[in-house]
Amino acid sequence: MTAADSVATQPIWVDSAAELARLCRQWSDCEVLAVDTEFMRSQTFFPIAGLVQIGDGSGCYLIDPGAIDDLGPLRELLCDPQVTKVLHSCSEDLEVFSHLLGALPEPLFDTQVAAAFAGYGFSLGYANLLKALLDIDIPKSETRSDWLRRPLSASQLQYAALDVAYLPLVYRKLLASLTASGRLDWVLGESRELVAAFNRQSDIETYYTRVKSAWKLSRRELAVLQALCKWREQRARREDIPRNHLLKERALWEMARRQPDTIARLQRIEDMPAALVQRHGDALLALVAAAVAADPDCYPPPLAMPLPPQQGDLLKALKASARDRAEAVGLPVEVMVRKKEFEYIVRSGMENNGQYRLPSKLHGWRKALIGDELLRVAKEFPKTGSG
Repeated sequence: MTAADSVATQPIWVDSAAELARLCRQWSDCEVLAVDTEFMRSQTFFPIAGLVQIGDGSGCYLIDPGAIDDLGPLRELLCDPQVTKVLHSCSEDLEVFSHLLGALPEPLFDTQVAAAFAGYGFSLGYANLLKALLDIDIPKSETRSDWLRRPLSASQLQYAALDVAYLPLVYRKLLASLTASGRLDWVLGESRELVAAFNRQSDIETYYTRVKSAWKLSRRELAVLQALCKWREQRARREDIPRNHLLKERALWEMARRQPDTIARLQRIEDMPAALVQRHGDALLALVAAAVAADPDCYPPPLAMPLPPQQGDLLKALKASARDRAEAVGLPVEVMVRKKEFEYIVRSGMENNGQYRLPSKLHGWRKALIGDELLRVAKEFPKTGSG
């Protein structure tokens, strides 16, 4: 009999505040808890939590957040620094917890990240990880279920329970492997960065930088785009509707470029909903006018243009070097370096007369593993090839 054979997989339903509080007191003594969520999000800005699953190694608890009026004990548990929360591919779960509890699980251990560092491949799904580590197959039939309906079906309950049932065992196996390879600290650092990155992405002042082709706009146009994106973000959150259901990015970009000053001109903007103009047209025009009239010194800085084609050979050389290094150390190349880091290195040389620099992501353990090598490749690359 294997360790996996002894894992409890039966779902335990939790729908009272008193029971949740009791369990949270019990779980506060655990070193590790498996955590997952099930949610719905089709017509809303925020995810609607249908379940929060907790696995403590001896039971799979399905918490019904809609039935419990006090989730404070769960919030405290997720923030308890003595309890490691184990999640798999946590990005969507972080959003659920941020909206549901106003808190994020810390300290956090992401088994998808850990699996990559342990040699199981990049962005491995939970079912595939269980197959690779434990030779266990779990059903995937309820992936797109309605998690808000009540009562949940037996297959939904079982599916939700299995999402946390084996995570403690997966955690222990990955922990042993990473400790042996000396990569545990790398994974812990990456897991902390996932939380930090989520918090950075919540900055509504910088949403305009994500708009496609925003780099084509002047500083004054960027000031308009920034104001409009901030308005859309605040309004979408207030009305709890998806951003693009309120106003598409293409319309934001066109407004920033054309800077309409009348309702008639606003109505001519491509993808501008008539109902939105009727409800918020005056407010949008006022935002445009205020941004245009602002002190030019306060306009946002220009956004970086795409790299010119003549930098393509250097980019290819950097990527080839990274692939070779990743193969040599047995890591997915995506774990070591991403596209934006390659581009940062190339751009730093363009902007500093051939003096290449590393982005912050390639400092720490990545510097010795790959960063220094990428700098060497960039510095030695023929000048005729790098423009």
